Order: sequence, then C-alpha cells, then structure tokens
Amino acid sequence: MSLNPQQLSGNEIRAQFLNFFAQRGHQILPSASLVPEDPTVLLTIAGMLPFKPIFLGQRTPEFNRATTSQKCIRTNDIENVGRTKRHHTFFEMLGNFSFGDYFKEQAIAWGWEISTEVFKLPKERLVVSVFEEDDEAFAIWRDKIGVTEARIKRMGADDNFWVSGPTGPCGPCSEIYYDFHPERGDDNIDLEDDTRFIEFYNLVFMQYNRDAEGNFTPLQNKNIDTGMGLERMAQILQQVPNNYETDLIFPIIQTAAKIAGIDYHNSDENTKVSLKVIGDHVRSVVHMIADEIRASNVGRGYILRRLIRRVVRHGRLIGITGEFINQVAETAIALSESAYPNVRQREAAIKAELQREERNFLKTLDRGEKLLEEIIQQVKQQGKTSISGESAFTLYDTYGFPLELTQEIAAENNLTIDEVGFNVEMQKQVERAKAAHETIDLTVQGSLDKLAEHIHATEFLGYTQPATTAKVEVLLVSGVSQEEAEAGTDVQIVLNQTPFYAESGGQIGDRGYISGDGVVVRVEDVKKESDFFVHFGRIERGTLRVGDNVTAQIDRACRRRAQANHTATHLLQAALKKIVDEGISQAGSLVSFDRLRFDFNCPRALTAEEIQQVEEQINTWIAEAHSAKVEVLPLAEAKARGAVAMFGEKYGDEVRVIDFPGVSMELCGGTHVSNTAEIGVFKIITEAGVASGVRRIEAVSGPAVLDYLNVRDKVVKDLSDRFKVKPEELPERITTLQTELRNTEKQLETLKGQLAIAKSDSLLQTATTLGDHKIIVAELEGVDPESLKTAAERLLQKVGNGAVVLGSVPEAGKVSLVAAFSPEVNKKGLQAGKFIGAVAKICGGGGGGRPNLAQAGGRDASKLPAALEQAQKELQSTLG
Repeated sequence: MSLNPQQLSGNEIRAQFLNFFAQRGHQILPSASLVPEDPTVLLTIAGMLPFKPIFLGQRTPEFNRATTSQKCIRTNDIENVGRTKRHHTFFEMLGNFSFGDYFKEQAIAWGWEISTEVFKLPKERLVVSVFEEDDEAFAIWRDKIGVTEARIKRMGADDNFWVSGPTGPCGPCSEIYYDFHPERGDDNIDLEDDTRFIEFYNLVFMQYNRDAEGNFTPLQNKNIDTGMGLERMAQILQQVPNNYETDLIFPIIQTAAKIAGIDYHNSDENTKVSLKVIGDHVRSVVHMIADEIRASNVGRGYILRRLIRRVVRHGRLIGITGEFINQVAETAIALSESAYPNVRQREAAIKAELQREERNFLKTLDRGEKLLEEIIQQVKQQGKTSISGESAFTLYDTYGFPLELTQEIAAENNLTIDEVGFNVEMQKQVERAKAAHETIDLTVQGSLDKLAEHIHATEFLGYTQPATTAKVEVLLVSGVSQEEAEAGTDVQIVLNQTPFYAESGGQIGDRGYISGDGVVVRVEDVKKESDFFVHFGRIERGTLRVGDNVTAQIDRACRRRAQANHTATHLLQAALKKIVDEGISQAGSLVSFDRLRFDFNCPRALTAEEIQQVEEQINTWIAEAHSAKVEVLPLAEAKARGAVAMFGEKYGDEVRVIDFPGVSMELCGGTHVSNTAEIGVFKIITEAGVASGVRRIEAVSGPAVLDYLNVRDKVVKDLSDRFKVKPEELPERITTLQTELRNTEKQLETLKGQLAIAKSDSLLQTATTLGDHKIIVAELEGVDPESLKTAAERLLQKVGNGAVVLGSVPEAGKVSLVAAFSPEVNKKGLQAGKFIGAVAKICGGGGGGRPNLAQAGGRDASKLPAALEQAQKELQSTLG
C-alpha cells in the first residue's frame, strides 16, 4: 500500500491547512510571538496559548472561529532532539479553534476531511484514539465518520484528557495517528509503538471546568482547540524516515554538513544526531532572536544561550572548529522568511547576536579543555583511573564540553568516565527543567479562573481620571477568594473599573487608596492578569466585602513622577538614535517613581562626550515644551507613520501612539506628561554594560533630580569638611592623597622584602645536606606571599644545588607557601608546581607554577607545621 504520489512542501501544507479552515469561516490570524503574554510560561509552547484569556472567559473573542500556524518552542525533552524521529525544540502547530461555536462532531468531521481529502491520506492507514469515557466521540468516529471499532482506541486520562492546571477549563481529547505498517493488521494495536504509528492531529474538546475540589461542571461555552504538527505531516507526505529529512529542516542540515565536509547519508549515527541537533536548534535561535529574545543567564535568555551553545558543541563533534553558525542561520532565514517575514527583517540583529555568543562560547570551550587537563592530572596524582560523573557533568553543563569529547580525551590518557554518575547529574537537570515552565496554567492568581465566567474585564480609566467610584468584584487573601477581610489583612482586589495603572511596558503600578464606608485600603502595587487589574494592598481600617461600592484614588505625586520618567525614556531612546546610532533599539526598561532605567542594544560603551550630548539634547527638548499627541490607530497605520514599538509589548489591531511631533513617536500603553516641559530636568546617573551587546543607562527626571542632587551635595559638603578644602579643590586633594598612599605602599613593600630577606638569611644555618643537594624547609612568620617568593629565590641562589620550601601566615585564615628547586632537583623528578600544590592541600588549599618556582595558598594555618613536615619528608625521600 502506498501514499498518493502527490508530495507537498512544508509551505504548501501550511497554506492548504489555513485555506481549508478559512473557507469554513475561520479567521486566519498571524502567529503570536515566542514571548508570551502569559507570565506562567517562559516561551510560547502550544498553539492554544495566545487564546488563553478567551478560553478562560476573560476576553471576548473578535471571531468565533480562528486558524493559525503558531511557532512554538519546548525544551523539556531537549536531550531527545536528534535521537528520535520527531522531537524538536522549535516546531509549528497548525490549529483551528472554536470559541463557543461548533463543537465535537464538526471538529472531528473537519479533522478527518482535511486528512483524507486535502492531504489524501489513505483512510485505511489512519487510527484514532479517544478518552476512555468519551462515548460521544467514539460514536461520532464510528457512526458518522465510518472508522471501524478496531481502529478506535480508548485511552486513559494521562494520554487523552487535557487539563490546564489544578483547576480551570479541561476536557477529553481525540487524536489521529498515521500507520506506517497497516499490513501488521488491526489486532493488538499499540499506539505507543512509534516505529509504526505517528500522532499528527490532536483535537481537544474543552467542555468542563474543574474546581479546587476536583469537581467537573460543564462550561457555558464549549471550545475546540486542535493542533496538527507541521513537521510530522511533512514527514508523512514527503515520505522521509523522520521529521529532520523534510524540506523544513534538511536544507539546514545540508549546509552544516557541507561546512564540515561530510555527507549526511554516509555518516554514522552519532554524526547524524549532531547534524539533526544543529538543524533543529538553529531554527529555534533564529526565531527567538527575531522575537527580540537576547542571550543571558536567566529565563528565556538562558534557553537561547543554551541552544546556541549546543549548536556550537555539536559543530565541534562533526569536525567544525571555527565560526559557522551564521552560515547555517542564513539557510534557516531563507526557509522561514515567506511565512515569517520578521526573520529577514531582523537578519542583522540575529547574526550579530549569534556571532557574539558563538565567539564567547568558543573561548569558553577552550577554558573547558584546560580544565579537563587539570582534572586528568588530579585523577592521575590520586592514583585513580576514572573521572567522576560530577566533574564530567560540570564540564558539560558549565563549559559546554560534550561528554563524548571528554570520553575521547580521557581514553587517550587511559582513563574512563563515571557515566552512571554523569547520568544522575543529567537527570537532576532534566527534572529541574521539566518543573520550570513547560505546562500551561490557565489559572489567574490561583482563584480568578473560577470567577472568570462571572466577572467582566477591568475598565481602565486612569489616562484621564485620577479617581473613580468602583465596585469590588473579587477579594483575595493569599490568592484565595474571600467574601470579606478585616483591618491588618494583606489583600488582592479586582474592581470593575479603576484609575490605577497596572505594571506594564516597564512602568510600575500606581500607588494610592481604595476607600469606602468605614474602610481604607492602602494600595502598594497593581498588576495585570489577563484583562483583570489586581490591586495589592493592606486594609488599614474597617472591613472590606465583595460587592462594596468604593472610591479608588491614585497617589497623584507618584503618578506625576512616573509620567515624567516614562516620557523621559521615550526622549532618551530618540536622543540615542539621533546622536549615537540610528540602529539602536530598546532591550528593556524600568519606569519607577524615583528613577528610570533604559537598556539598549549597542556593541560598545558610550563616550563621555556622547553621554553629555544625549543629556543636553533631552533637556533641550524639555525646555522647548513639546506637547503630546495621543492617538489610537490601526497597527499598520501606526507603523507606517514610523512609530517605534516598545520592547516586550504585545499589540492588537489597534494601538495607542504617544507622539511628541518632531521628537519621538512610540507605541505605548503607559502614562505620560502632556508636555515635555512638565518633566522639568533630566540627568543621566550611569551608563554601563549589562550583557554582551547590551548597555544600560540609569537616570532621573523631574523632582527625583532634586533628590539626587541633595544627596550628592551632602556628600560633597561632608568630604570638604573632612579634607578642609573647598568643593572645587576636592579632586586635587584626593589625587595628592592617592599619590602619597601609593608611595607609602611601595616603601612598605620594600621594607617587607628587606625584612623577609633578613629573616631568611638566618635560615642558611638550618640547611640540610642530602648527597649533592642542600634543602631548607622552614616557616617565616608574618611574611606576605611576594616577599616569601623573594626570600625563597635568594636562599636558592645561596645554597646553589638544592630545594627551598617556605611557609608563612601573612594574615588570619591565610597560608602562603613557596617552593624553589634547582635544575638538578628537577632532574630527580621533582617539579615545584606539583610539589607545592600537593603540600598546600594539607592546609586546605592548592596552587602550582613552573618546575623551578611555584607558589600555593591555603586556609588552615594550624596545618602549616604538618604541611612543612610532609615537604621535608618527601624531599628527604627523593633526594636522600
């Protein structure tokens, strides 16, 4: 039995899927960013994630039916990438969604129709699964679609019941599998057998709400969430043995293979795995950087960095030693640009980020090789034959050193690796990763999910009203819904409308008060959860109850400060683009009441002159009193006018534009001054690097400048009084004192050296003769490491052929050791570096150096006599 000879490209599969559902009343929506709105996940990990607020009933959908091709990233099974046929970090999920419109029967019918009539999959090659208790779905498949009972498999909740979290929307699933070996018959079908079956279509029937007690109640509006893996369907239709050999990924693999000078099809299995990892991961990193994720050591930035490093590591494994990732990325960009134009638009940023990370990591790999050399030497000195799993994993995880490479180098030194210990450490990391952010939790503050169907989104009035009357819709204590709360209780409050700005776009939430009949709540922060504004505060007086009518009043002074600082960040970005580089873009920001912080992409530090020019330009714009023009425009029109998008923000079809004509125009939902003159004055405090290619400016504006200057003035007055000079004379006075201090330190060092030499000369009388050699092993009290080294070298010169080992305790909790050996001693097999390093271990330390001269340190001064005694014994044993 064979497939229909028609073969579709990945792009054709995507287009035919979207067109199929568009013809059936579905609105085609663009893929959401890989940076999700949902704070419970780091990355967009499923096609349904952008619709979470709709499924919760917190947002009214613009369309009852939608279809998307959603780019997704998952890393919880990263070790399986390249080793199985279909595990990926980056994948595209084709989906059709119904928001309270059609349900089970129609979703099943369309899933079968597109599979068998559009993609022309033979019906006899398809098997379906249903939840074991879902008799309705079973009957639809059997009676309406015509699938034989033998090819409908009932499966348990672990496989076929979808849940959003401990509570919230949930429902049974039904899946469609493709059978590669129908000749094996219908008896004892095992859908877990991935050599025979591949699941390519999943239908979720979201029909229940589960409460905290585990009770299920039918949803008022039932929803459909489906997903078809583009890569999996491409494997089936293109008749290739795995997802990696489809036209979606294989050109990337071929590019990497060409750079390495190898042929994929003639390579061994390990080489193929490395090529598949490169093909998969390069797709991931290109799209992540295109969505403005930057490499770092935390959060999604860490995931990006880890993926880039895995690409470089696997490049090493197939013989690529230099930089190569941008050549492979070019292929990935070319494959993706028709469906995702932003990858080509962001090409320069993508390649710059990849090049920086690759170069830095290649240096890290070099350090890993040196560390491995040290580990091998230590293992040999200890008389062992195996490198510990923990050491191998440290090399792998911290330095990106592949286990295979560690094993190869160890084998060259007649050593093995404790693979069991390595796997134990690896499993710990896998468990940590899985526990991090790989599940979709549709709950809001733990309890809002149960209330979502009964309350409306919060109406924000704060752009024009500093105060308003409102009704208490939800009252939470420690995240748990309550009907009332008394004075002294920390609470979270949801109102039907509010003047409080919720933390967003880098601007922190407003402060203020909520008050009513005998009750006062101090609000310290406000956060937005989906479409609800959650007010965090403490009840200062009275009792607050759900349903109370209250007055919500922001702290106007705090708001004015935040407005000034937020507008100042817009002016700052405009000034940086004008004075430093037009290509500068925002990489993060913080707008608080007392300061502002602006992160931006720039490969170098700003000069003092540039910082001054930026500051002067902003203060000029402030003095010119530019009025703000605030409009709500269609997104396309706003971009066409040249409005700058803010980092990390998500935009709908209509956007709010803050325009100071001739100065700055940005898309922004924050609060701003109505005229730049209201800012008053702007002052840059610091400019520094915070990550590779990212700079940070911290500044103050408005009243905060006076606070800043008052602190500086107080410090200057205090220093003037202490040094008894005028403020303008402080720099010269401090320079004079620094010069005097340096001269004194030099004199002190000279005296210390002279004292150490004087002390050491007395040790010549203690020299012991061992054959042709003389040895001195002694302690010099209170001598610093440099002076101790000088003394050892002087003593060796005087004894000629021999060995000198000196120890000292220069300060509490610190031991210093030095060994100086003549060439004749070296010929006896003694190396100063290895010798003194072993001695130092007795004092809880270590060290090393050249064969003739080496230093070491330790922490346990009480063990110094024992260490020197051991040194004496070893010298006598070898030289005697």
